[in-house]
Amino acid sequence: MAERKPGIIVGEDGVARCFWVGNDPLYCHYHDTEWGFPERNDQRLFEKVCLEGFQAGLSWITILRKRENFRKAFRDFEIETVARMNQRSVTRLLSDAGIVRHRAKIESAINNARRARELESEVGSLARFFWDYEPEAKTRPKRLTRAAVVAMTTSPESVAMARALKSRGWTFIGPTTSYAFMQAMGLVNDHLDGCAVRAKAEAARTRFRRPSRGGR
Repeated sequence: MAERKPGIIVGEDGVARCFWVGNDPLYCHYHDTEWGFPERNDQRLFEKVCLEGFQAGLSWITILRKRENFRKAFRDFEIETVARMNQRSVTRLLSDAGIVRHRAKIESAINNARRARELESEVGSLARFFWDYEPEAKTRPKRLTRAAVVAMTTSPESVAMARALKSRGWTFIGPTTSYAFMQAMGLVNDHLDGCAVRAKAEAARTRFRRPSRGGR
């Protein structure tokens, strides 16, 4: 594995990727096929919000390695199903060694499922809500360097998104978590200049049919 330019790592397979991936095959696949690609499926958007909450204080690769266990434990993050979970469910999940056994985070996922139902009733879908916070192109850096991306741990849009969710009772969601969510779900394309995946992610964003935008 070699660094071709600041922030770009060339893996053992010869592919140039963003610096944070390293050479873990699971992480490489996630970077190459998911991270930065636009998503409008409410279930997958909800899953990512939950997993970002579980990541707090941990690394994303830790959560990624447990993702299939999380999906099994939380019934593939089907919003209605998670919203119906109760204290018996919490007890069951606390005994599941395949996930992060943190009571507050587990209870947060259940709470957020209930708030997600309310949000769907309010605006029509989670996708419509989240994509209303996509930054305008003119506000984005002209060059996506390592220094630029490392400096962008939040954005005005992620601050606004977190504030809007918190005002609706969501938990384990702040501006930094919201920005990481935006990066992963393709609301922004933070693949670095020189990364082999950047153009693919941008092409996917160009083709992407955005939900109808409403007022914030």
